[in-house]
Amino acid sequence: VQLQASGGGLVQAGGSLRLSCAAPGNIFSINVMGWYRQAPGKQRELVAEIRSYVPTKYSDSVRGRFTISRDDAKNTVDLQMNSLKPEDTAVYYCKITSGSNTYWGQGTKVTVSS
Repeated sequence: VQLQASGGGLVQAGGSLRLSCAAPGNIFSINVMGWYRQAPGKQRELVAEIRSYVPTKYSDSVRGRFTISRDDAKNTVDLQMNSLKPEDTAVYYCKITSGSNTYWGQGTKVTVSS
């Protein structure tokens, strides 16, 4: 099962982008939806994660600038990224967990120029 991620691109520092990720409709009982990123030469890291009935989690580096949201009716998770910085440059991956199954998106590249 492949998640479809979109919305990456090139933007100047201070700009905004919105990433979207859609899961197939045959994935049910989604527990967790999140976004990760991997910069060149670095490990993949959590950006933001949203679960039912618990506070949304953000990495310290993006808190206050990024907002994650989900639409359970459409099986989508979005990441609104504002006040982007060059250090936000990375390939962004969405991840969905349903029971014991984890699904990843193919990655969408975000480049922030200074």
